[in-house]
Amino acid sequence: MTVLPNSLHARDIAYHFHPATNARRHERIGPLVIDRGSGIYVYDDQGREYIEGMAGLWSVGVGFGEQRLVEAATRQMSKLPYYHTFSHKSHEPSIMLAEKLVRMTPDGLDHVAFTNSGSEANDTVIKMVWYYNNALDRPEKKKFIARQGGYHGITLAAASLTGLQVNQRGFDLPLPFVRHVTCPHHYRYGLPGESEAAFTDRLAAELEALIRAEGPETIAAFIGEPLIGAGGVLVPPEGYWARVQEICRRHDILVVADEVINGFGRVGTMFACEHFGIKPDMLVVSKQITSSYQPLAAVVFSDAIYQAVADQSERFGTFGHGYTASGHPVATAVALENLAIIEERGLVENAAATGEYLMRALRQFSDHPLVGEVRGAGLIAAVELVADKATGATFDPQGKVGLYLFERAQDYGLILRNVRDSICFCPPMIITEEQVDELVARFARALEETSAWLAAGMPDV
Repeated sequence: MTVLPNSLHARDIAYHFHPATNARRHERIGPLVIDRGSGIYVYDDQGREYIEGMAGLWSVGVGFGEQRLVEAATRQMSKLPYYHTFSHKSHEPSIMLAEKLVRMTPDGLDHVAFTNSGSEANDTVIKMVWYYNNALDRPEKKKFIARQGGYHGITLAAASLTGLQVNQRGFDLPLPFVRHVTCPHHYRYGLPGESEAAFTDRLAAELEALIRAEGPETIAAFIGEPLIGAGGVLVPPEGYWARVQEICRRHDILVVADEVINGFGRVGTMFACEHFGIKPDMLVVSKQITSSYQPLAAVVFSDAIYQAVADQSERFGTFGHGYTASGHPVATAVALENLAIIEERGLVENAAATGEYLMRALRQFSDHPLVGEVRGAGLIAAVELVADKATGATFDPQGKVGLYLFERAQDYGLILRNVRDSICFCPPMIITEEQVDELVARFARALEETSAWLAAGMPDV
């Protein structure tokens, strides 16, 4: 890309440090500057159209340019643009959204704490669980168990829960309160000849052994995404979550469901806990709560946790945690309107039905020599590229082929995401079958160009 003097591209390279980006490579290629969005499409500053096949960052459920959300934000900005929720203060949007979340989330979750991001929400989970166990005079019960491949955020504590090295290398993470167990992805982590049932048995035995080795009196919580998102759209085997919950309940370990990506319809049910049979003690939501039109997240938690925390706040005089924008009135007003749209337009049902259509369309590539696995649930899916179809062997180095396909897809007007060599799909939940056909056709062109590039010996581009 030619960088013009004084252009937005040049200014971006000069001044803007980007998250999740190779800074030196960014200096060489510059940014794709997105100017506007409409429905499932976004448009760059040159007017070129792209299907946003990742709904931004797994998050724009109702699509781009939804006027009802703009109007909800405008109304609230005009009435009360900001107020806090510290020291007995509140406002109508946060009150109404808290009640809405309690009513719509799985049974047994009765209280809501608001934050601004999933990372902050998971930090809040950690602090609240520690506070809870201190209140119960269990000062040793502080460790968390998470999974390799899981993603729970990027703050110091949340990134420690995360099981992806790319978010930990160079940062001296993870912190020592976290233990990680095997990623529940049978295709990649199953042993040769091991059935999914045997794989589940092995992971259950690993979890049980870890708890016994550490001492159940030291383990506070198990945290997991029902379906792992940013790790590559990894679907757990049948029965996995039932085994995890049985072990945790037996050892008095809290179950935390991180639905930051999964929640509000993405997998074809309002919450993925319904899809996978999870009854959590704490539920973390963000992203599609506002379709990312405003930053907002929430922790929804049980009354048992609340009672212990409330008693401790009485003893101390306060619960000494919160954020300036916790329960921000504009964000919570937008969330209420966004959830109304999801319900009124049947977007959860659309995610289930159109998600099945997307999976059928992607499975046509199952026989392709580069494709090892096609997986997903609802409107979230992945196609994993492999060096050897028979063995499932990965490319060396991992990620180079996936990046090439990602870039070719963008050339053809399709924004996806590669997690190493898994190509991820997570379009807005408003997508139609006709638009799925268009998305898949653009992906097919990128896949064939990637095949040709590999056949030519992967020349530098």
